[in-house]
Amino acid sequence: MTTTITLYGVKTCQTVKKARAWLEQHDKAYRYHDVRVDGLTSAHLDDFVARTDWKLLLNRSSTAWRQLSPEQQADLDQDKAMALLLAYPTLMKRPVLDTGGQLLVGFTPERYASAL
Repeated sequence: MTTTITLYGVKTCQTVKKARAWLEQHDKAYRYHDVRVDGLTSAHLDDFVARTDWKLLLNRSSTAWRQLSPEQQADLDQDKAMALLLAYPTLMKRPVLDTGGQLLVGFTPERYASAL
């Protein structure tokens, strides 16, 4: 049985480009999901949060985060963060690699090598 690897990201993100290049250089077949184009669903986020901390998924240093109002940024909890990620998928820290078993947030060659 072959597990489908899915890489979630935004095509203009430099870190996503590095992750994609690494996967291709290491002959790892994957499906690419552009969160800006394809969006995120509550099912995606529920699955992600079941496998990692929601605080890790929310990129508070992103341009999208800085464009939110102070009210939107205040009093964050998991429900509010998930609602923001649904409304603004580019708030997600990128890339997110779903190996079928593990969920890796962010990219380093070493983490990808050990997971794959």
